[in-house]
Amino acid sequence: MRGRKPQDGDYWRRCADARAAGVAPIYRGQPGYRDGLDADADGIACEPYRGL
Repeated sequence: MRGRKPQDGDYWRRCADARAAGVAPIYRGQPGYRDGLDADADGIACEPYRGL
């Protein structure tokens, strides 16, 4: 569940920071999205992963 919407100027060093702020997952095109946070290059950064 999100705590807030991504905002212009957002920059997250790590996904843990984005999750703590309540903005994860972050979709390509939204403020704060960057390739470095999108481990599988699917356009969704800091997405939750469920165990297989």
